[in-house]
Amino acid sequence: MRAIAIQEFGDPSGMALVDVPEPTPGAGQVLVRTAAIGVGGVDAMIRRGTLGSEHPRGMVPGSEVAGTIVAAGDGVDASWIGRRVWAFTGIAGGYAECATAPLDDVVPLPENLSSIDAVTLGSAAPVAHFALAHAHFAPGESVLVRGAAGSIGIAAVELAVRGGASVVAVTTSSAERGRKLHAFGATRVLDRAGNPSDEASGASPLFDVIIDIVGGAELPAFVDRLAPNGRLVLVGAVAGFPPAEFGMRLLQSFQQSRSIATFSLATIARERLVAARIELFEAAARGELHAVVHAILPLDQATEAHRMMDRGEVVGRVVLTP
Repeated sequence: MRAIAIQEFGDPSGMALVDVPEPTPGAGQVLVRTAAIGVGGVDAMIRRGTLGSEHPRGMVPGSEVAGTIVAAGDGVDASWIGRRVWAFTGIAGGYAECATAPLDDVVPLPENLSSIDAVTLGSAAPVAHFALAHAHFAPGESVLVRGAAGSIGIAAVELAVRGGASVVAVTTSSAERGRKLHAFGATRVLDRAGNPSDEASGASPLFDVIIDIVGGAELPAFVDRLAPNGRLVLVGAVAGFPPAEFGMRLLQSFQQSRSIATFSLATIARERLVAARIELFEAAARGELHAVVHAILPLDQATEAHRMMDRGEVVGRVVLTP
C-alpha cells in the first residue's frame, strides 16, 4: 500500500511517498481503509524533530484517520467490519491507505458527518472541550484562545461561546484571520503579543481563562494577561517549548493567584473520551460545531500540506485523502 514516510527529520522535503506492506490488526485492533487523514500540529513537530528524538527514520506519521473498517484482530466482534469510523492511530501510522488502531480508540461516525469533517474535529474538539473543563471554565467568564486559527483553536472558540463566556478573544497574525474567527463567535481580536488589534482601544484586557496552543518564548507574557485567579492551560507548543524560567511570571504576580497547567488527552479515561467524541460528532452533524477545512490534498502531497503549516497559513485543518 502507499504511505508517507519521514526519511529525514527537519524540512517537509524529508517526507516521501513509499510502498509498504499493509498492516495486520493485532488483538483488540481493527484495520481501517482510510478515506481521510488529519494533518495535525503534532505531526509537524515530529517531522521537524522538535518533539523528542526517539522517532525512527522511515516512520509513517499521522495520528487520526476516518474510513471503513476492513479487518478485525482477535477479540474484536466481526460486526465492526464494514462500519464507517474515526480512529486514533497513536503518534504514527495515519498517513497511509490503511491504518490499524485499537478498538478502544475507534468511534462510529454519524451518517451525515463526512470523513473529512471527522478528522478535522476528532482530536481537536475533545482537546478544546476537556481543556476548558481543566481550566474550570464557568459561564460568564472571559476566555482568550491563543493561536485560534487552527482546528483546536476554532473548536475552543465555539465551545467557549456555547458555554456562556462573556468574552471570547483570540490572538491571530492578521486582520483577515480575525474576521474569519469572528464568524465562529470570537468577540475580540488581539495580535500575537496579546494586544488589541481590532476596533477596540485601551489597555490590553485580562482574562479568566487562556487556552494556549502556541507555547514558545512568548508564553510568559501571557501570564500577565490573566485576571486575578486566572488560569492558563497549555495544550500545545507549536512555537516550541516555553523558556525554562517561565514560572517566574507567576511568582512575580504572587498576590494575583494565577495558575498555569498543561493538558493532554492522555489523562482522560477512554470511556469519557469516547463519550465526548460521540457527543461532539453529533453536535457537528447538527451544525452546532463547524469543521473548518483549509485544504484537501491527495496523500502524495503531504509535503505541501506540511509546507502550508510551516508557512503559518492554515486556518482550520489540512486533510489528506488516499
